[in-house]
Amino acid sequence: MFGIENYLGFVLAAILLNLTPGTDSMYIITRSVSQGHKAGFYSVLGIVTGILMHTVLAALGLSIILANSPLAFTIVKYIGASYLCYLGIKMLTSKSKSILSDSLPNNRKLVQAESLNYRRIYKQGILTNTFNPKVALFFLAFFPQFIDPNYTYSALSFLILGLSFAITGFIWCLCLALLASKFSANLRKNPSIEVLLNKISGAVFIGLGVKLLIDKG
Repeated sequence: MFGIENYLGFVLAAILLNLTPGTDSMYIITRSVSQGHKAGFYSVLGIVTGILMHTVLAALGLSIILANSPLAFTIVKYIGASYLCYLGIKMLTSKSKSILSDSLPNNRKLVQAESLNYRRIYKQGILTNTFNPKVALFFLAFFPQFIDPNYTYSALSFLILGLSFAITGFIWCLCLALLASKFSANLRKNPSIEVLLNKISGAVFIGLGVKLLIDKG
């Protein structure tokens, strides 16, 4: 159907791959631990949106540029690594939530500020996933194994498989976010520990950026 071969096998493989820890999982866990389930939820949405963007790029053939051009791959990798390090440094140097609330004149502005923060977390999740060139290369290597090479509309096959991969990833990542936020809920009630969790999360992001930078493609 739609040029897809062994769809059930793809779904099972996608579930197993999503269970494997990686940069996306670490991003979601650190956000959830340091900032709660809502931040974790928005980070999940961002990561899944990034997956869908990679799917579209692969379907259009644009991801092949990364596979065939070492320069393009290196540029994207450096951008992704630099962005992760930027997020980490920002968390290490940021003020605590309590300091932020004291500086606001009323609760309404605090709510607006938090809303903007969640929107920012969502965007950061998108960029974190999108600027990881290994995701694009993985899609190009993994998806074609389940697509009939003689099927005319292979782009449609890519989109269906990408959507299926995103759905399985969303379910697993959402479970990760909820479990991580629940585990750290009591810790976040202490302002000093909350600040420490943010600092640890920042260090983790920097570590992820360095790992992406030094890993061979």
